Amino acid sequence: MKRRPASGVQRADSHIVRRARQILAIEADAVRGLISRVDRRFAQAVKLLLGCRGRIVVTGMGKAGIIAQKISATLSSTGTPSLWLHPAEALHGDMGRVTKDDVVIALSNSGETEEIVRLVPLVRRIGARLISLTGLASSTLARSSDVALEASIEEEACPLGLAPSASTTAMLAMGDALALTLSELRGFQERDFALFHPGGHLGKRLLLTVGELMRKGKACASVRPSTLVRDALMAITQARAGSATVVDGRGRVLGIFTDGDLRRHLNDDVRLLDRPVSAVMTARPTTIAADRLAVEAMRILQERKIDELPVVDTRGRSVGLLDVQDVLRAGLTVPLKEPS
Repeated sequence: MKRRPASGVQRADSHIVRRARQILAIEADAVRGLISRVDRRFAQAVKLLLGCRGRIVVTGMGKAGIIAQKISATLSSTGTPSLWLHPAEALHGDMGRVTKDDVVIALSNSGETEEIVRLVPLVRRIGARLISLTGLASSTLARSSDVALEASIEEEACPLGLAPSASTTAMLAMGDALALTLSELRGFQERDFALFHPGGHLGKRLLLTVGELMRKGKACASVRPSTLVRDALMAITQARAGSATVVDGRGRVLGIFTDGDLRRHLNDDVRLLDRPVSAVMTARPTTIAADRLAVEAMRILQERKIDELPVVDTRGRSVGLLDVQDVLRAGLTVPLKEPS
């Protein structure tokens, strides 16, 4: 009797799932094993990085080099200037990027990687300090370092035990621990992070201001209290806006006239179009300053269930109008908490 193909596929699937879980467990154990190794040497490494007057130069060969690139990128994006140095290129001129004020972090699981070991005397000659991240505390690299951090593992996740897998995961986790501990000690905040990520959502949330999004000039309808409703509607149409800001002779905001105001009064007053806009406007509307964050404006719009905010200067004079559509087009939403 022939076996059904479906059962064979199911067994193959179960093997794949089981093997994937084993790999993840091995890598998780590699990271978990680092916790007990975080000791005074780790604190010394962080203090060395904190006191660096130059940049943190991170280097590694092969897969460790890829992890080194990520660690360098994390350092840079969390307030610590850093660059990645290819060890082979360093031996052919790029060592000129390293100065005596720098700290070098060298990654090598064996601690005997030829290209990395050859960098050690060059780092010493320049006068930079050296932190190593290795899997062997007795290695040449570890013994030659100012601070040696151990990231040894029990086994690689690779079935052959050859491809760097758990070892690179451990290096990456230790690198994150260094970078993020350092970031906290520097007092790095959300606003600082946003400066380095202006294109992301956080950057927009913490950097974009009302003044950068508001409508102004001909795109902002502005009328006097005595303006007839029909003329106010014409001004709104010409500005392609959803409201008109009502101002006095000095430009100070007295009210706002919106589609909602029109609908609320239209059925009760057949002569509404010939009334002065002051009779139907929303007096003393909520306003906002141009230098306020756009995300703050979005919160006000949503909490008060309104669509427009007149933008005013320190004297209460109209300088623009912020429409909810302008904020939405910028890709902003209300954050879960106030920016700190």
